[in-house]
Amino acid sequence: MENQSILKSSSAAPHFTSSDIIVVGAGIVGLAIAYHAAKQGKSVQVFERNQWAVGASVRNFGLIWPIGQTAGSLLERAKRSQATWRELSTEVGFGLQENGSLHLAYHADEQAVIEEFLNQSDKGYQCQWLSQEEIRKKSPAAKMDGLLGGLFSTTECTVDPREAIRKLPRYLSDTYGVQFHFGSAVQSVEGNTLRVGEKKYRADHIYVCSGADFETLFPEEFQQVPITKCKLQMLRTVPQPKGWQLRATLCGGLTLRHYASFADCPSLPDLDRRFDEEQPLFKEWGIHVMITQNHFGELVIGDSHEYGLTHDPFDREDVDQLILDYLSTFAEVPDLKITQRWHGIYPKLPGATELVLQPTDEVTIVNALGGAGMTLSFGLAEELLTNELE
Repeated sequence: MENQSILKSSSAAPHFTSSDIIVVGAGIVGLAIAYHAAKQGKSVQVFERNQWAVGASVRNFGLIWPIGQTAGSLLERAKRSQATWRELSTEVGFGLQENGSLHLAYHADEQAVIEEFLNQSDKGYQCQWLSQEEIRKKSPAAKMDGLLGGLFSTTECTVDPREAIRKLPRYLSDTYGVQFHFGSAVQSVEGNTLRVGEKKYRADHIYVCSGADFETLFPEEFQQVPITKCKLQMLRTVPQPKGWQLRATLCGGLTLRHYASFADCPSLPDLDRRFDEEQPLFKEWGIHVMITQNHFGELVIGDSHEYGLTHDPFDREDVDQLILDYLSTFAEVPDLKITQRWHGIYPKLPGATELVLQPTDEVTIVNALGGAGMTLSFGLAEELLTNELE
């Protein structure tokens, strides 16, 4: 990975003290806002408390996942984000796999949910039912025993978030002159001015994109909404041997009950009850299982969901094992040797897809995209910056 510290601003840089836009947070939400603001010709500064972004933006699958978004504005936002990711992968130079997704069905209730979902395919989804034989040609990993078929969607993409989130600041700096202040914790925001240590910086508008650290700036605003945090556990394998390719991202029936896009399917309650009877721990730990592959050949596997404002810093091996055990019911890969295990924590606002607040005329808070930051951030940022111009 390239050394990000060279983008850290010097303390002797008075010409950095004023700009059109200031962004607090260099995760994917903050980077998306910086990108769209800079494209509009605005001068932009970004402040990040760490030497590089180390939060939820680098602790995820790296999936751009339109299939999980409800039809309408969210699906269209996801598609706009996907188009931006595609452009940036070429311009910035990070890998992007346009591999699509496969939701595999081994039970009648899973097939029924997929067929019901396909009946609403005119709402903007790009997907189709595949037979067992068609899936065999689409993915070498899908288990054939008991497979009834599956839902194939063309819109899903995979990046390595570790690579993309580290390379985007350099690109924004070199291409648009965005000034990055890494290792610079913002202590306060008052009006159009923020303070970092003894220095003050001013902007016409400040976007606060602080992710899971929402207790530090404008805590009173966050206390007025039922925001919480979600902890997820994930795993990564060695690069697969001899250039083996997973191709489409694979999911099982658990994923059908995880995403809101499937929520209105009439057969979903039957599927839900069956899983609760077979393994209640899936719901207790919020487990649904997906496997994707980045362009380095590594497989990324997850995940779980625990909700609360404070989380145990110690990961649970039994939760990882539940994930791997369920994975074995629908996928077979050449080498499942795990090289990395981690957890991420992201903000979540129950019943909402994002939190956008304007505590003052000069400040906008953008937070709580849940687990869809990679999928929705560029589209949401484009909407926010366009509305500001209007």
